[in-house]
Amino acid sequence: MSCSGRRSRLKLFFLLLPVVAAGLFSRSGYASVLPQFVQVYAGDTLWALALYLCLAFVSPGAGAKELLLISLLISFAVEFSQLYQAEWINSVRNTKAGGLILGFGFKWSDLLCYFAGILAGFVIDSQRRNLRNY
Repeated sequence: MSCSGRRSRLKLFFLLLPVVAAGLFSRSGYASVLPQFVQVYAGDTLWALALYLCLAFVSPGAGAKELLLISLLISFAVEFSQLYQAEWINSVRNTKAGGLILGFGFKWSDLLCYFAGILAGFVIDSQRRNLRNY
């Protein structure tokens, strides 16, 4: 991040890579080596963190609170969209990318995971930005 308050897209990109890799790993066949709790909740939490980071990448000058709110709105909208089960959207969900982005079935626990992942992004972002002022 520069002193102007804008985030570095390069740093965001290199922060996003391990988050996406860990999220994909949590949904892979190899995830069975992880504790059950991590297998169940890590993917959704990391998905939400990746969303926050992607929005920060797209809009590096946006405020952390703004990114928090937009990330929550998008993630909650995606989760609630899972209540809609029309054939056309289910065909999108049945693709690899569609399933990873849109998910399959509504779960209240996913909303908590999204909140946790986005909150983690917000806290990290806020702390890094505050440290730049010293």
